[in-house]
Amino acid sequence: MDFWQRYRAIDARDTRFDGQFYTAVRTTGIYCRPSCPARTPKAANVTFYETSAAAHDAGYRACKRCLPEAVPGTPAWNVRQDIAGRAMRLINDGVVNRDGVDGLAARLGYSSRQLNRILSQELGAGPLSLARAGRAQTARTLLVSTSMKLADVAFAAGFSSVRQFNETMVEVFDLTPSALRAARHPKAPAGSTALTLSLPYREPFDPGVFTFLAVRALPGIESGTQTSYARTLRLPQGDARFRVEYDAGTPGRPLTLTIGAVDLRDLPALLSRVRRLFDLDADPVAIDGALAEDPRLAAAVARTPGIRMPGALDPAEMLIRAMVGQQITVAAARTALTQLAAVGSSSRSPGEGLDRMFPTPAEIAADGCSLLRGPRKRIDALRAAASALADGTLDFGYGDDVASLGAKLLPLAGVGPWTVGYLAMRVLGAPDVFLGNDAAVRNGIKALDQPQDHPGGGSGGASTSSPDFREVSPWRSYATMHLWRAAAHPAAGVRLAPRTDAPAAGSRTPEKAIR
Repeated sequence: MDFWQRYRAIDARDTRFDGQFYTAVRTTGIYCRPSCPARTPKAANVTFYETSAAAHDAGYRACKRCLPEAVPGTPAWNVRQDIAGRAMRLINDGVVNRDGVDGLAARLGYSSRQLNRILSQELGAGPLSLARAGRAQTARTLLVSTSMKLADVAFAAGFSSVRQFNETMVEVFDLTPSALRAARHPKAPAGSTALTLSLPYREPFDPGVFTFLAVRALPGIESGTQTSYARTLRLPQGDARFRVEYDAGTPGRPLTLTIGAVDLRDLPALLSRVRRLFDLDADPVAIDGALAEDPRLAAAVARTPGIRMPGALDPAEMLIRAMVGQQITVAAARTALTQLAAVGSSSRSPGEGLDRMFPTPAEIAADGCSLLRGPRKRIDALRAAASALADGTLDFGYGDDVASLGAKLLPLAGVGPWTVGYLAMRVLGAPDVFLGNDAAVRNGIKALDQPQDHPGGGSGGASTSSPDFREVSPWRSYATMHLWRAAAHPAAGVRLAPRTDAPAAGSRTPEKAIR
């Protein structure tokens, strides 16, 4: 967006752009979200910044009226596969808090000096400033949503000392932590020990992501319904347990996160991963607008606005789940993974019927594969992948791009283009992946390619459109989600292909999945 496009957005107070850029006003020394209700400033006094950290570094403080830190994150970090996007995904996951700037730079293959120069040029702030802005945002959320002690808030947000926490909050918000809490803090339920936070997102929001997760939930590790999802999770400092619930009837706070157990040092990483799991930083209006231009998807988008692309809480776990799920149905994959999960350790913080952890790669390599049934080549491939993850030979995650992900995974036996594409969607949040050889995708195309008067059908016109849906790029991952949804719920009278598939071109072993 150029200057005047952004200026028109703030003049319209358009909430869709909250978190995508920040508006700083020279005459007041304040920066705001685009939808701030204050009077629109003169264009000559406005500077736009890509990040709140850049506004901080330029000497501006956050608006007390619109609270620009209390917004969804920018979807650009998934759309952008360059070094800036990769760095922001890792910063949001708490890498700078845990490993410092040197650790972040090492993961990205740059020196600290190079990384600082690149991020300062691209985003207006270096990695330390970007991490500091994330700490301030996390601290503000905890102050206004919980009754945690101020010292606990400081360390949970990633600050190294209470003094640093106090100084940063005053500098960013022009309020002490106590004053910020007094102005915004709701009364906590009596006797409550869990942390309950509201999760901001951009409207519209399709809760179908809960169903997607629920049908894949593993007993003892996960549980899900059409409006809730809970699970245990292994984080860098220890075990965690959380629940996310959606209540469309709760004005202003329909999506809430309840954290039953977590090491406070892991809190920023947990918040970031939950947001990725539910794709809460997406821009659904932009995505739906592009998808609706394709006649095959127009009716599906109208029926299901705001569809989300589920993310991954643990990259290594997602690889294991993807490999187990190849060439079989979702139900069969869930059965196999439930058997595999038997070798996982007990949770140190059980609750709500969740008492186990998904097994580590080392546990799977040592004992888990003996519990699986099926072709020997597939089991051997899974054992080899788990061993590579366990000994560090294979290391991938949120800091990869699609190309580096493929370079790391394709040499593995049993991994082909489908697996890499699926992991790019789930782990990286890559928005432009189209799994054209997936059986469920083909079934979804067939289910949607019906005359407009067909019950639940699409709007026709598929013959004039490309088979790989390139017209809706860069949002083909979301087209894939619509096609999976259509395959799972076909219209009456639509006959779909059998739920099997052939190997993908170039793969060494069958690797197709029915999603």
